Amino acid sequence: AGVFISVGFAPPVLPVYVQPQCPEPGLMWTPGYWAYGDDGYYWVPGAWVPAPYEGALWTPPFWGWQENVYVFHPGYWGSHVGYYGGINYGFGYFGLGFAGGEWRGREFAYNTAVVNVNRTVIRNTYVNETVIHNTTIVNNRVAYAGGPGGVRHEPTPVERQYMQESHVPPTSFQQQHIQQARMERGNYFKANNGHPQNVVLTRPLPPEHHPAPVAANAGAHGNVNQEPGNVHAGAAGRVESRPAPVGRPESRPAYQQPMRPEPQAHPAPQPQSRPQAEPQYRPAPQPQYHPAPQPQSRPQAEPQYRPAPQPQYHPAPQPQSRPAPQERPERQARPEPQAHQAPPPRQESRPAPEPRPKEPHR
Repeated sequence: AGVFISVGFAPPVLPVYVQPQCPEPGLMWTPGYWAYGDDGYYWVPGAWVPAPYEGALWTPPFWGWQENVYVFHPGYWGSHVGYYGGINYGFGYFGLGFAGGEWRGREFAYNTAVVNVNRTVIRNTYVNETVIHNTTIVNNRVAYAGGPGGVRHEPTPVERQYMQESHVPPTSFQQQHIQQARMERGNYFKANNGHPQNVVLTRPLPPEHHPAPVAANAGAHGNVNQEPGNVHAGAAGRVESRPAPVGRPESRPAYQQPMRPEPQAHPAPQPQSRPQAEPQYRPAPQPQYHPAPQPQSRPQAEPQYRPAPQPQYHPAPQPQSRPAPQERPERQARPEPQAHQAPPPRQESRPAPEPRPKEPHR
């Protein structure tokens, strides 16, 4: 998907082969087809692939004539089989829809009239040969639609509707299967002349689960080629039934009565007004009065007076008193009063009273 491939010449005819037996339930047949590579057309063998989700159906790829070239349209998974050019791949893919089986609830039932399954293991089978007798597609093994000698089949309204549905691309194991076929030189038309050695795979591909598309409908996916009228009526019936529930919500407002908010003012619906009055008055007075006085008085009064007196008085007296104690080291000149060692002159004063005996000379 997303890779545009166009070739100037038509692909080879489809080879004739026998479908391998389906070994277990839940597998979907993906028919082989011609793809285009570096060295021309190469054959991608058919394989049994596990359904990626419940209700998944495979729409095979095809080559279509467009603007004088052959354009490749890749295959995809969907809830219905869409348009694949009217190519008759066989085994249920006879050019219009799919007749190889259908989903019945969560299990896939195989139409053993057109597909080969192991009935000892697969019990969910049925037989419907109507598509074999009513098919209008000629089995000419042409592998492209439109153009010179191509299949002439325009998409029906049902197929156009299925083409617009949500789809799931091939699984990663299918992509690996395509790459392996491209690398095998024996699969190219130049090497096998339209008769590849490995036409189909004997073993199924590994399972890979994907979410179903949004518009996927896992209901009864019948054979579009067998009864296109019934299938289209079923799909249209589902689309027409969808607006039906849209009418139901229109009746719901009748029971809910969206005009009830008006009669709430009357005394009759008292239980409706009580729960409204209680939550309206209780929360309102609590946030109005409490937060208002708390932030205004406390933060304004405290920071105005405390910081102001602290810086005015303390730093001023500190620098004035500090130079006064610096004079104390000058008083340390106390070692000068060494005159205390003058006790000897005190002893000289004691003999002074000796002149007292001179008094008789008077």
